[in-house]
Amino acid sequence: MPKKVAPLTDTKINKSKPKDKPYKLSDGEGLYIEIFPNGSKLWRVKYILNSKEKRIALGDYPTISLAYARELKQQVKLQVKKGIDPVLNRKIEKERSVTNSFESIANEWYEINSARWAESTKDKIRLYLDKDILPFFKNREIEGIKRIELVSLVRKFEERKAFEPAKKTRLWLNQIFRFALAKGVVDVNPATDLDVVAIQAPKVKHMPSVNFDNLKELLEHVKQTPCSALSKAAIYLLTLTGLRPGELRMCKWGYIDTDNKSITIPADLTKTRKPHTVPLPNQALKILEEIKPVSFHYEYVFIGRDLKKPFSDMTINKCLKMAGYKDKQTGHGFRHLLSTELNSRGYNHDWIEKQLAHGDTDKIRGTYNHASYLDQRRVMMQEWADSIDFDFKVF
Repeated sequence: MPKKVAPLTDTKINKSKPKDKPYKLSDGEGLYIEIFPNGSKLWRVKYILNSKEKRIALGDYPTISLAYARELKQQVKLQVKKGIDPVLNRKIEKERSVTNSFESIANEWYEINSARWAESTKDKIRLYLDKDILPFFKNREIEGIKRIELVSLVRKFEERKAFEPAKKTRLWLNQIFRFALAKGVVDVNPATDLDVVAIQAPKVKHMPSVNFDNLKELLEHVKQTPCSALSKAAIYLLTLTGLRPGELRMCKWGYIDTDNKSITIPADLTKTRKPHTVPLPNQALKILEEIKPVSFHYEYVFIGRDLKKPFSDMTINKCLKMAGYKDKQTGHGFRHLLSTELNSRGYNHDWIEKQLAHGDTDKIRGTYNHASYLDQRRVMMQEWADSIDFDFKVF
């Protein structure tokens, strides 16, 4: 007959002090707590299966309370009674959990779909996955995730007024769960109709931008900042070309044709998903020549701290903020300034729209209007650059 053991109490466990060697305090029926010299206390259950004595760890005390340890012990006993080895069963469940975790499914969805995304889109989705979405569902099986949890995640974006990322996250979550549904990992998609409970975003304001009369002063202030030469060069080139900040940031030296005085942005980087060639005025060519010693031996023109990658998408706006233009000018705002000024000077509307890579709002007209107007735009952008009357030297 087995020796009867007095059940443990929290008081007894808390009063137990570490010794030179590990020792055990038994609670009966195979459950005991092991106390180590460093003071940690670990629950274990001893069981016999197929005439062999085995042990399984339940976790540390007080994370696993005495009451919960007893519940887990009963689960172990029930598995053994059914002929299931608790240690082996845990290993199988862990492997299944990893395979069907939200993280593994989301990463698989990303890898399969990323081939058809623009580089800037891939970078954006990867950033939000790693920074916000995956940590929220860390170590979670996708099947167990409830709709209310998805709403809670999106609320975190909305609470910090990040309404556009919130909108994108609702879309990505729906796509991830649709992917999981197609794989047979989940039976329902809890990410549908999340827009129904979305907090209404405030009306979109146009990107702030100075007018032409204040442009030279802005550029002078940028020149006086302690920003890097590449940051200043990027702002100058946005002014001279009208490129989107994301297109310029991802620009590689291989996209630049100095003989033809142009930059061609490949289709996977443009918003229209079509290659976009931009003429370079003489001032822009001089800027690129000036920064060659900084980054020409790397792939990207505007390298970041990781020399194999471009600088952050916040770099340009951060420099403008340092110049004193917070809420007055953004990198994207240079496009608004260029459009306003060129239209006011009477340049052909189609030339301007082509320079800014805007899609034609008239779909029928856009179907037939494939003209690039490169020669006309080359003259227009050189006249624009000359009119600024600014010394665009970076150093």
